[in-house]
Order: sequence, then C-alpha cells, then structure tokens
Amino acid sequence: MTYSIIGSGAIGTALARQFARTSTPVLIANTRGPASLAGLAQELGSSVRPVELSEAVEADTIILAMPFSAVADVAALASDWSGRVVIDATNAINFADFSPADLGGRLSSDIVASALPGAAIVKAFNTLPAAVLAQEPGSATGKRTIFHASNDPDASARAAQLIEALGYAAINLGRIDEGGRLQQFGGALMVHSLIKQG
Repeated sequence: MTYSIIGSGAIGTALARQFARTSTPVLIANTRGPASLAGLAQELGSSVRPVELSEAVEADTIILAMPFSAVADVAALASDWSGRVVIDATNAINFADFSPADLGGRLSSDIVASALPGAAIVKAFNTLPAAVLAQEPGSATGKRTIFHASNDPDASARAAQLIEALGYAAINLGRIDEGGRLQQFGGALMVHSLIKQG
C-alpha cells in the first residue's frame, strides 16, 4: 500500500508529521516541486519523500490536503482515477469572511468525486485545526478521533486502517451524504476535538 499527501500547507505538514512519527512511508507533493519540500523532508526523516505531483497521484491512497479550489488542477493530472482511494481533507471556504463556500446545495466531497472519475472518495482529516492534527494523537486518557465517511465500504476500511496506523481512533460516519455532510465546512463536527477513551 502506497500513500501520498498532495499539499504542504498546515494540514499537509501536520499529516506528514504523523506519518514520520509512526515511520509510515509517504510521498508528499505540491505545485512548487520537490525542492521546495527539501527542508521539511530533512526535518522529518526518510519516511517522508518529496516527489513531483505526477508521481504523487499514482499512489494507492492519496490525501488531498490543499485548498478546495485547487482540486481541479490535481484532477487534470490523470484522466482515470480508478483503483485509487482519495481522502478528501479539503474544506470549501469563502476566505473573504471565512464562511462556507456556496456550492449550490452540493456537498464538497461530491464535487471532488465528480472531478476525479473512478476514485473512491473518503472524507476525513478535515475537521480538526492543523495545530491539533499535528499533536500526538494518543494520551493517557485515550486517542484523538478522526471521522471518516465514504460511499465505498472498502475505501472506508482502508482509510480507517490508515487512521489507526497513525495513532488516531477512527469513527465511521457512514455515507458521504450522511457523515460527510456533518464533516463539511460549517457542519456540526467541524473543529470538535474528541478523545476516545480506553
């Protein structure tokens, strides 16, 4: 199983730190190229390898950790996304007033799915602030939770396996039109940092 993170902003970097912490190999890419990520890779170690975007989109599981508005640019890198699990960690935000973007009643992950034909979409890693996402997931009281939702049970299971491997507690919220709606920017689960005890 190969993993990649597309995006090296606050969320992408926070996730890269968790991959490095657990020695889980991951590719990371951005629009500025691998050289721009050399410092981060040196800091985090050999588990995190900077690559071109064209290589990152070939991973089995791809985490989209860039602005929602940039999804179309990533979509253009492949005509067929079949066989890939794409974890949608984007948030559709109107940055002028930090409000939910007007998507005409559509869910952001449905828009991502339509842009990436054949991909199995999982909504995850988008509800926590980057500073919280970067923290050690486990503590004496339990594990920080990561919600996930997908219309594809196999993709959901793969995402849960990754979430658990990174040290979090995975909580399956069902389909995207159910749980994904709760996770969407402005939804009921945004910025709620919960600990699963035990």
